[in-house]
Amino acid sequence: MKVLLLSTYEKTGGAAIAASRLLQALRKSGVDATMMCRKNLSWWKGKPQSWSSIAERMMLVAGNISTFGNLWTMDYAQYGQDITKTKEFQEADVIHLHWVNQGFLAFKELEKIVYSGKRIVWTMHDEWCFTGGCHYSGDCRQYQMGCECCPYVRISAFQNAAHKAWEKKQRLYNKHNITFVACSLWLKRISDKKALADGQKILAIPNPIDTSIYKPLNTPPTNKILFVAQRVDDERKGLKYLDKAVQILKKRGEKVEVLALGRDIPYISDEKEMAELYAKSACFVTPSLQDNLPNTIMEAMACGTPCVGFNVGGIPEMIDHEINGYVARYKDATDLADGISYVLANRKMLGEAAREKVLATYSEDFVAKRYIKVYSL
Repeated sequence: MKVLLLSTYEKTGGAAIAASRLLQALRKSGVDATMMCRKNLSWWKGKPQSWSSIAERMMLVAGNISTFGNLWTMDYAQYGQDITKTKEFQEADVIHLHWVNQGFLAFKELEKIVYSGKRIVWTMHDEWCFTGGCHYSGDCRQYQMGCECCPYVRISAFQNAAHKAWEKKQRLYNKHNITFVACSLWLKRISDKKALADGQKILAIPNPIDTSIYKPLNTPPTNKILFVAQRVDDERKGLKYLDKAVQILKKRGEKVEVLALGRDIPYISDEKEMAELYAKSACFVTPSLQDNLPNTIMEAMACGTPCVGFNVGGIPEMIDHEINGYVARYKDATDLADGISYVLANRKMLGEAAREKVLATYSEDFVAKRYIKVYSL
């Protein structure tokens, strides 16, 4: 059995990292697996882009997105790249889609994949598969009614763009038996609420992690509170709540310091260096306001570092309250501060429990075996 994983990026962003880790886990389990990513422009500096991605962004700016800050929150999948004629696609028995937006696969290409007759598995790393174009819906529930009044659309001539994209997805899903996989039970629950076409199978399987890289150290931790996000200025990541919580702790006389990657120190690309930073940190805090199954929590827990996060998305599935970390009330900086105090006072006990949770739930072997069963359905 040959499996082809499709992902826009190889290691840029949480979804791409998760796909790459699954590829590694499958290969370790003896699966003939490979991954194909979007073909990018060789001369483009900075964040890798393709002509299809640039065209998609230009369309959004021209009609739908109110500010450039929202430029990456939507994808209508109008421009993409045809991968169905490649040797890798034609030889594959199973096509496993991951995060395929930003100019990688458009609806036209997705239809070709669906009509190929191959086994199709699609891992959902956010809500895009069942919305009219946004990756996270926030408080909006228009996806349950067809996305006819999208809050992101500001020009009346484009008001039906999200609804049309939603309808295209429904037609696509109705034409083929796709097995959807949610990374968290939270995402599965909201997917089950008439978001996807009737009759589609939706499973919940977490992302894997290499616990031989992400592991505890035999050195005492620092007093640093670690924060990690691909974009620290993304309001969805909630860094301002962590800063408020730290100010509360300092007023109480606690000596703590925040270390935010991308703000206080440069990003670290080497996994072993990143694992060492997790292991040395006093605790890891993820004040995300919307999230699925954050790799960062998994990485910290694997390193024996307890985590604190809000009660939102898939976070409370990972952090067991006062057992291996602390789940704070949503958008409550004071409770977030209380959680940090709690994990600092009980770091050893919580850290050991966190490591045990990862070994039992997110190990490469455990996750790979579950996907192998899905491929064979």
